[in-house]
Amino acid sequence: MTSRELPPLSGKAALVTGASRGIGYGVAEALVARGDRVCITGRNEDALKEAVVKLGADRVIGVAGKAHDLGHQSEAVERAMEAFGRLDHLVNNAGTNPVFGPIADLDLNVARKVFETNVISALGFAQKTWHAWQKDNGGTIVNIASIAGLAPSPFIGAYGVSKAAMINLTQQLAHEFAPGVRVNAIAPAVVKTKFAQALYEGREEEAAASYPLGRLGVPSDIGGAAAFLTSAQSDWVTGQTLVVDGGLFLNAGV
Repeated sequence: MTSRELPPLSGKAALVTGASRGIGYGVAEALVARGDRVCITGRNEDALKEAVVKLGADRVIGVAGKAHDLGHQSEAVERAMEAFGRLDHLVNNAGTNPVFGPIADLDLNVARKVFETNVISALGFAQKTWHAWQKDNGGTIVNIASIAGLAPSPFIGAYGVSKAAMINLTQQLAHEFAPGVRVNAIAPAVVKTKFAQALYEGREEEAAASYPLGRLGVPSDIGGAAAFLTSAQSDWVTGQTLVVDGGLFLNAGV
């Protein structure tokens, strides 16, 4: 996508965390494609700069940092407000899953890291966005959860528990921030990203066979869902978790 292909500005602005690649990039791309200006964050400054160029540097800014760092959260929100003068939408996508194995043997320090990044950072960004703009002007928040938060998730238990917490956080925020701010979550199944590579690499056809729609997800699938939940078309939707799983849960109990 280049700036020459972009539609007129929508007058709205968004902050998308963890958006230098993967799902976050797909979300940012969808928002830019409808005319929003977007601030994206990520840990890798070089990757973030590349993403800004690809998305369109005239409409997108990048703020590098770790999602769980309070200073980074403040900087990202402040930079977005300085650049755009408003912050209508927040998409909490930044996440981590640094361990694979039974939860019985999980290092509790690793569990703390997972919660800091996946849950506490989402709350921090929501608080800061609320106070900077949304409290007085309204808007939307979308939390990227996971189907791992809706059912047992063997070998990625800490990740699953954190995503279950994120789903409940979505409900808490939706209740507290109403009526001005709508808060929803998206729970994807496996999406083809570097983050999820270990779940399908070298066996994608086998992995996709269990999905009724016959394929794994791609970032634009989640981008489309996020675009809907941050649009006027979903004005009567809040506190919900939209499962985007290619029909995978249809096989439950089969």
